[in-house]
Amino acid sequence: MLINKEYCRDLEQATHREWLETNGIGGFASSTIVGMNTRRYHGLLVPALHPPVGRIVALSSYQETIRLEGRSYELGCNRYQDTVHPQGYRHLEYVQDTPYPVFGYKIGSALVRKHVFMPHGRNATVVSYESDQDVTLEVRPLIAYRDYHHTMRQNRDINSSPEIAPNILHYTPYEGQPTLHISHSSGLFIGDGFWYYGFEYEVERYRGLDAVEDLFSPGSLTFQISAGETVSLIASVGDAIPI
Repeated sequence: MLINKEYCRDLEQATHREWLETNGIGGFASSTIVGMNTRRYHGLLVPALHPPVGRIVALSSYQETIRLEGRSYELGCNRYQDTVHPQGYRHLEYVQDTPYPVFGYKIGSALVRKHVFMPHGRNATVVSYESDQDVTLEVRPLIAYRDYHHTMRQNRDINSSPEIAPNILHYTPYEGQPTLHISHSSGLFIGDGFWYYGFEYEVERYRGLDAVEDLFSPGSLTFQISAGETVSLIASVGDAIPI
């Protein structure tokens, strides 16, 4: 089904429409069509560590910025106590929800497409980006690494520095936890680890449950995307999946 821009850019409607990808062994990826997580269960990679149980929200989201013609455009969408920021839904041209989610963004004069899917039988999420013009893409992972029934708050126990290898990051946020791997197609990683504070999950607030979370970003990956080219990231827990 193709969801048009009039619906996508109506935040009240769009945050009540969700997408879900599953991997067949208890893991999943899910959010709203505008990328705003409204549930503690939303996340870009929610693996089942002991299939089909033992789910954690490993990777909450990617915060993406497109740079084109001297301007920056953020694609993400988050709710905080007093505001929604960024407001990437304003750039959404369409969302296609079958056979897997595809998001089309109008960025200046460019059309940027993002594809999200999970390979069957693997605790992994693949996100690919393509553009019809040359653009710069910055991708910043936001890490939760907690039981999917709970929420995370800022703490001093987190490891702020991933291990950097050619075309892959290996990141173990907490001692004793499984490693998160992020394979990528020739991105430049800059480590500047810091916390984002006060994400609000609207559905959890409505249910009267803990609705506020802090998320950690270990750094960002920057890609130069040529017109017609595709760049991809594969986030996985367990085995690393090279690109």
